[in-house]
Amino acid sequence: MSRVTIAPEEDRLNAQIAFAIEIDKLKRIIRRNHLIDGSRRENTAEHSWYVGTLAMVLGEHAPPETDLQRVVAMLLVHDLVEIDAGDTFIYDPVEVAAQAEAETAAAERIFGLLPDDQAGRLRQLWDEFEAMETPEAKFAKALDRFAPILANHHTEGGTWPLFKVRAGQVREKIRIIEEGSPSLGAYARELVELSVARGHLSE
Repeated sequence: MSRVTIAPEEDRLNAQIAFAIEIDKLKRIIRRNHLIDGSRRENTAEHSWYVGTLAMVLGEHAPPETDLQRVVAMLLVHDLVEIDAGDTFIYDPVEVAAQAEAETAAAERIFGLLPDDQAGRLRQLWDEFEAMETPEAKFAKALDRFAPILANHHTEGGTWPLFKVRAGQVREKIRIIEEGSPSLGAYARELVELSVARGHLSE
């Protein structure tokens, strides 16, 4: 009985397609914050697209010599782990405490679906984002933190009053934005103070 021989390139394509099918699940992960028009909550795939686009539009606010193509790539993959780990609410200490272990396990599984060379490349981007040591990772993390503040400000506080988030908690998170982009950090602080003044964020 003859055996069917699968060419290496076919194995590679099958792995890539398996990954493509798997990451489609990111569209069903619902985040807590709303779209800027307030019509509904956003999903994580939308968030990833949004912050990746912001990296191109707001790139002039990145540290000098930042590789913006790497930032965009990082932002496109940074939340794929939420397929397994779910969206972590950054103001919930219990969720935050469990985040690293859950997301690392997710990264192993999801990126591991790819051929080894691609798995290593995408996993490296994810690890770099999490470590937040390079200018690219710091700017990517700044945009990741900036987007929800922008949305909440334009939806009369959005998730802030809903989950009883205080202004001091938001100001603490802005430090990450300032580290990646002082100008965006300053803008985020202005939004927070405006939200407080309008009664949309409580002290």
